[in-house]
Amino acid sequence: MSAVVRAVLDTDTYNEIDDQFAVVYALLSPERIRLEAIYAAPFHNGRSTGPGDGMLKSHAEIRRLLDRMPGHADVPVHQGSTSWLPASPSAASQDLIARAYLSEEPLYVLAIGAPTNVAAALKAEPGIAERIVVVWLGGNPRYWHRAVEFNVEQDPAASHVLLDSGVPLVHVPCRNVTEHLRTTQAEIERHVRGAGAIGDYLADIYAGWYPEHFGRSKVLWDLGAVAWLVNPAWVPTAQVHSPLLTAEGTWSHDPRRHLIREALWVDRDAVFRDLFTKLRRRPPR
Repeated sequence: MSAVVRAVLDTDTYNEIDDQFAVVYALLSPERIRLEAIYAAPFHNGRSTGPGDGMLKSHAEIRRLLDRMPGHADVPVHQGSTSWLPASPSAASQDLIARAYLSEEPLYVLAIGAPTNVAAALKAEPGIAERIVVVWLGGNPRYWHRAVEFNVEQDPAASHVLLDSGVPLVHVPCRNVTEHLRTTQAEIERHVRGAGAIGDYLADIYAGWYPEHFGRSKVLWDLGAVAWLVNPAWVPTAQVHSPLLTAEGTWSHDPRRHLIREALWVDRDAVFRDLFTKLRRRPPR
């Protein structure tokens, strides 16, 4: 991997609060990540009425983040799919296809939501599999009794595409891996609040997530995918055969399958130290 890599970020930003931290972390890491575009991914939970509504809310949330980060407001933001796979072409999937062919350098695709936009692009133009590397935050480790978590469960068909297409894939699981990325309100108040408009915004949404923070921590899962691109030593991986996602939501294994990389662990302290340091270096609003 070169010192600085081309990247796009595909995110269901309004689904929770970890995506917001991940978006900001990617934007604050130009020493490793040249973020060329951000794509709004669909989601459906209590914060949306359906995948299309979730995508639009995520698009609006991305804009709120960029508006609070002087110098980043011109990063292109594209709307993604309004439905699960099979999905109609979207501005996000079309931009991904076009951007994959813009340079001989590989394009790293940080996918931290349901991978609908990325899978739609791969289905429409399979040739991009030779020009992109997907870093996907989704599912659980291959040894875990349940493969599915939120991102897989939202769009299993799109998850199958990533695992079956042969696209170079770095799988960043949740349980026992990015689950290490826990922080507390006290830590956020000490190291994030006061770091400009974006720091205050992140601190506010963290504070509002739980009605009571006493004795509680919060996982910021999505930081894991960005952290692998910032410093792969913080998110060590191993080559494994791409697992099969079963209809029961479990993993099945076949040693004849193609190889991918799977993250094994995350150095929680190194990641948060880096994020907090970069936030504190921002000029005051």
